[in-house]
Amino acid sequence: MTEPPISTARKWAITFSVMLVTVMQVLDTSITNVALPHMQGTLSAGIDEMSWVVTSFLAANAIIIPASGWLTAVFGRRRFYLICTVVFTTSSFLSGIAPNLEFLVAMRVLQGLGGGPVIPMAQAIMWEIFPLEQRGTALAVWGIGIMMAPILGPTVGGWIADNWSWRWIFYINLPIGILAVFMISAFLFDAPFHRRPDRVDLAGIVLMVLGFGAFQLMLDLGERDEWFDSGLIVGLTVVAVCALIGFVLRELSAREPILDLTVFANRNFGFGAVAMFLIALGFNSSLLLVALFTQKVLGYDAWTSGLTLAPGGFGTMIALMISGRLVSRMDQRVMLAFGCVLQAAALWMMAHVTLTMDFWNLAVPRFVQGFSQGFIFVPLQALALATVRTERLANATAAFNVIRNFGGSVGVAIVTTLLARRSQQHQAMLTGHVHIWNPETAERLREWSDHFLAQGADAYTAERRAVAMLYRETVTQAQVLSYADTFWFLLVAYCAVVALVPFMQRVRTDHARRARAAPTGPIARDPGLPPPQSD
Repeated sequence: MTEPPISTARKWAITFSVMLVTVMQVLDTSITNVALPHMQGTLSAGIDEMSWVVTSFLAANAIIIPASGWLTAVFGRRRFYLICTVVFTTSSFLSGIAPNLEFLVAMRVLQGLGGGPVIPMAQAIMWEIFPLEQRGTALAVWGIGIMMAPILGPTVGGWIADNWSWRWIFYINLPIGILAVFMISAFLFDAPFHRRPDRVDLAGIVLMVLGFGAFQLMLDLGERDEWFDSGLIVGLTVVAVCALIGFVLRELSAREPILDLTVFANRNFGFGAVAMFLIALGFNSSLLLVALFTQKVLGYDAWTSGLTLAPGGFGTMIALMISGRLVSRMDQRVMLAFGCVLQAAALWMMAHVTLTMDFWNLAVPRFVQGFSQGFIFVPLQALALATVRTERLANATAAFNVIRNFGGSVGVAIVTTLLARRSQQHQAMLTGHVHIWNPETAERLREWSDHFLAQGADAYTAERRAVAMLYRETVTQAQVLSYADTFWFLLVAYCAVVALVPFMQRVRTDHARRARAAPTGPIARDPGLPPPQSD
């Protein structure tokens, strides 16, 4: 029996509904970081303890995302999306009224469990309801919210925490969540091809929770605990490696796996997943680097630092509108390569950071970086997902977002470690050239001594202060060099994505037109999809 077509108005209503929840989740991921100092004072907690407010959310995300496709089949798409929205919204309110740190961390875990599945589910929903030639525009509209949320999060969160209370960063989710519940109830529907699993893979669930949870905690806590000098990090690593290996073996052999890994055998999806890992590694890390550089080195406040990220959001918005129209008309591989080359150019500009950079020296490469992201996001999803059967899309988008999470977490762990290690190395090298027999060093010491003498200090005090200032300048310059090194590392990651592009196959719309003419059934492909390849 052929399913009646979905009206255009309902398609866009569904898109807006899932976008509301997705933006709420992504915004909450980034908005919390800037409010941690305010929470620390209210809850009388230490810095190490407050890090669990962020870590618990990320760990819960990492645990639930791999199971989102399976859970969709268990509960049904509409019911599960409603459950996620209600859980996220309710836990947001409970986080806002948290009387102590323990309660807040518990509610953040619930937030992570409720928010984790919404991105892969939203991708699968839009990929199903829109034909291929319209998916680019739909994903572009949805992507604007996804890309703007991490840009606006630090700025909005900082303003709310400074002018109202940190509790309002959670309360603002309530009206959005309530509106989303009504819209999802009214417009979203269950897919006809979803079949409820006959059995529950308990072994897979246990291995998944242990593996992904331990891996996320290891990455989040590694740099703070000196990595493998810490028994905790070693223990988490052993648990993560053993559990993840067991999880992969279990999922490959199970009759009804929680995460069907055979989707990686699809050529485009496999190479697309590797590309997504590298892109997530570079994108998340570059945002962190810009925020750290502007605040820790240039001395910007949180608000001004957030403004340096804003041009990237505007660039992404413009590019998504262009790429959304082009993705079905030209070779998606060319678009992806173009976006990665632009991203590499932006990172090349950022690799030339100096202490004398002004706002626009940072804003221009951020705009280029944001613009390039628009030409990466849409074609990569088209290449990776277009040849996956519709009934496997929920599983494929879950796997795709597992890779995205892994890439982002690994990237942040690598750049924070690289910053610390390279800063120490540059400091050791620079201090080796700073001695009184060096004419430039002697001249700089004389300038600082004259400065402090002019302020009324005696000769001995002026000399001591001059030495302290020279050391401070050396440390700062070492930090600048370490940021430059890290931007070069991210540039290499995007160049590696370009090298993967020739291995993927172009998706053509003429396949979609032929598919629309074929008879459909209750478990048929979406008429917008090209004929599936073996996967």
